Amino acid sequence: MADPHDNAAQVLAEQVTQAMWSRDRASQGMGMEIREVRPGYARIAMKVRGDMVNGHHICHGGFIFTLADSTFAFACNSYNRNTVASACHIDFLAPGKEGETLEAEAVERSLAGRTGVYDITVRGENGQTIALFRGKSYRIAGEVIAGLQQADQAA
Repeated sequence: MADPHDNAAQVLAEQVTQAMWSRDRASQGMGMEIREVRPGYARIAMKVRGDMVNGHHICHGGFIFTLADSTFAFACNSYNRNTVASACHIDFLAPGKEGETLEAEAVERSLAGRTGVYDITVRGENGQTIALFRGKSYRIAGEVIAGLQQADQAA
């Protein structure tokens, strides 16, 4: 886990975020907005659109899961080491409503070797907890920013 007062680590987390965001068409397409990223931490918001509600007229759980998963991805990749999910679990506690902006906050709980554990809380506009998500990460070969540079060179 990084020192929260390490400016170089913060700059790197922001650069990694920009590199990942430039390629993340799924999160962009869902209208997500990155609000904050630090080493091992991220906050992302998403407004629940009409095309995101299910037959009960509440936000489809898959969209809530995707918001939490994207937030998890930005937190665990903030060190510029390619990191993917190895497992995750979500508990839905309350519905998200059409027109409501949901915000997910990812917090690193453990980082050792190639694995990490992150807790993501999804909240509604009134601060109510909508869902709790736990993600387990696994570091693979490569770097996020190097991957962007390689893709640019191939194009």
